Amino acid sequence: MSVEIHPTAIIEEGAILGNNIKIGPYCLIGSDVKIGDDCKLLSHVVINGHTTIGNNNEFHQFCSIGVPPQDKSYKDEPTRTIIGDNNLFRENCTVHRATTKENHETIIGNNGYFMTGVHFAHDCKVGDNVTLANGTMCAGHVKIGDYVQMGGACGVTPFCSVGRGAFIGAASAIDKDVPQFCAALGNRIKIKGVNIIGMRRRGYSKDEISEVVEFYRMMDASALSPRAFANHPENMDEYKNNKIIDEIADFIRESEVGLAPFMS
Repeated sequence: MSVEIHPTAIIEEGAILGNNIKIGPYCLIGSDVKIGDDCKLLSHVVINGHTTIGNNNEFHQFCSIGVPPQDKSYKDEPTRTIIGDNNLFRENCTVHRATTKENHETIIGNNGYFMTGVHFAHDCKVGDNVTLANGTMCAGHVKIGDYVQMGGACGVTPFCSVGRGAFIGAASAIDKDVPQFCAALGNRIKIKGVNIIGMRRRGYSKDEISEVVEFYRMMDASALSPRAFANHPENMDEYKNNKIIDEIADFIRESEVGLAPFMS
């Protein structure tokens, strides 16, 4: 096992470190932390709590991972923080451990790119290949799907969900759910259209993309609420062979806070 630890770093007894890890100056690793292979902690990184980190993750200076949640009900329960593989956390990123209010886990997926000052609060669930720009903040119980991209200084309020492939403009305040492959922006957030470029990158055909665009246009024009529209058999029969529309419809039906409105 090859582990390079700066003499000023503190590794508490019980911590488990993988192979080829580099831990820089003034880092602090708690006793219940497990770090996988090929990870780098540049300097002044704090990782504590019951935290499991996968392989090939890089944490820049002053990141704070697995620390207690900012929730007054939390009583130091042994909740967890789980981070996957190949993530980059730039300066001052924070990931808080979960509360006991959901499933006791804050989860970050794989291949994430989190720029300076990104914050994940307790009980967040973040998918794979997510890119969040500087200063973006996710409150408690937020869910972020795969391949989501957000511009800088976005804020997501508690219990909101952003569907996979969505593109969120900078400085947006997200207080409603944003479905899959939507492009949305604003304070408060509104849906502008479909993230067509994102769908192309994910390999969807021209016909599938055209049907998704039509589905959202029809829903916007309908007198029905989004949930009622998605539950109406006649609306869904036309797209019964389009799996992404099935996924979008399920997202709408399961939304607890309601969908972001469309721009007029």
